Amino acid sequence: MKVNSTVTLTFTLLALMLGAGVFTATWGYAIGREALKGITQPDSRPTNKGTAKNSSGREELVIFKEEDIIKSVKEKMNSTGRTGSPTPNASPSPNASPKADKPDGAVTTAKLPIITRSNDVAMEVTGIRKQGDSMLLDVAMKNEGAQTVKFLYSFLNVTDDKGRLIVAETTGLPSELPAKSDRFSGTISIPTSMLDDAQTLSIQLSDYPDQKLQLKMADIPIK
Repeated sequence: MKVNSTVTLTFTLLALMLGAGVFTATWGYAIGREALKGITQPDSRPTNKGTAKNSSGREELVIFKEEDIIKSVKEKMNSTGRTGSPTPNASPSPNASPKADKPDGAVTTAKLPIITRSNDVAMEVTGIRKQGDSMLLDVAMKNEGAQTVKFLYSFLNVTDDKGRLIVAETTGLPSELPAKSDRFSGTISIPTSMLDDAQTLSIQLSDYPDQKLQLKMADIPIK
């Protein structure tokens, strides 16, 4: 039987093309693997507002529950809308001298400390001072109960006497208050640009996730 030369040539070319394709794919994979050797995924860590420390001291990512976030947003919106129009300030006396701005580090001592307590947990504001472009509230917390209490300070609700919601950050306050704990101290930092003509502040903080504790302070003087 005579073999057709055209068919033989066709199969030969197909075999060569298949071999070249396999060789090229293998060679490309080897080069790519060598080029990516030593490259790892970057270590991305969340900020302290979304983390909580466990008993071993390591940070763990806290997953917020959707219903808790929605509830917190609704409470903040309602608290902003409940306050009525501010009472106009009386005209200053001609002989009254304007108040000078407080220098950095100046501490407001009127009506301080302000203490609030819920069940066996106490929180107090011991001092208020200006530092740079921020107003700092010195805060102390203590748990005298028999159960550990957890907090997420991203749920800290701060409003001024005009009912405006204030953005605040905490420093030094623990995410957990152990049972029969010592006194923990920290600060609440507020940009002075947000205070405008505010005279007092109100603070509300609940434990997480049970929200059985309601630590509330009102009429904290900042002027």
